[in-house]
Amino acid sequence: MFDTRHPPPAEPQQWFGRMLDEIDYGMLLLNDRLQVLHANHVARHEMDSQHPLQLRGNELVAQRLPDATPLLDALKAAAQRGLRRLLTVGEGDHAVSLAVVPLGAAGEGQGAAMLVVLGKRAMCGELAVQWFARNHALTHAETRVLAALCAGRDPSQIAASQGVTMHTVRTQIGSLRAKTGAISIRELIRQVSMLPPLVSALRGCAPTASPFRVRGGAAPCAPADAAFW
Repeated sequence: MFDTRHPPPAEPQQWFGRMLDEIDYGMLLLNDRLQVLHANHVARHEMDSQHPLQLRGNELVAQRLPDATPLLDALKAAAQRGLRRLLTVGEGDHAVSLAVVPLGAAGEGQGAAMLVVLGKRAMCGELAVQWFARNHALTHAETRVLAALCAGRDPSQIAASQGVTMHTVRTQIGSLRAKTGAISIRELIRQVSMLPPLVSALRGCAPTASPFRVRGGAAPCAPADAAFW
């Protein structure tokens, strides 16, 4: 509830786009005609040529023909019947889960809207690793090892890919545990995966405005010392 001594801005919607751009999950707002009204920063960044979902104009479409009907059915179920759906599109390394959530009408006489939330393609995102590394004063080498561990690689694979010995990798892992207080690699990864899903502190500048963006847009550039931590 807002403090009545300090009334909210006259147009709070100007902040909505910025708020969504801070969340480290791709999110899209669609109307009941299945048109994309807004896509946040992560959605626009992730939906590259390899992503199973694509934005074509103001339409959300599936790259693969087998995904087209399930996606359309889920969107229509949300828009017309108010049903939530969870589905997976794509295949192999490019498979992505998504949730379709009906939001209902914003007011009388207004059409319904729905939220599409994209699942992560990695347990620990690159920015989460970088935030964690900055917070714990990790070296560049330690950060690379941490990123590899979060990607599911074991120490021998990390050593081979980075061209160093197993002894070096184990020493770096020991240093990671000492700096973070993690009692195991599993605990170390859990710490990173439990970080708040915020992105802009290390993102730098906002991308070019999308045609779907609400008024206000994203902040131009975050200062170097604006990290959440």
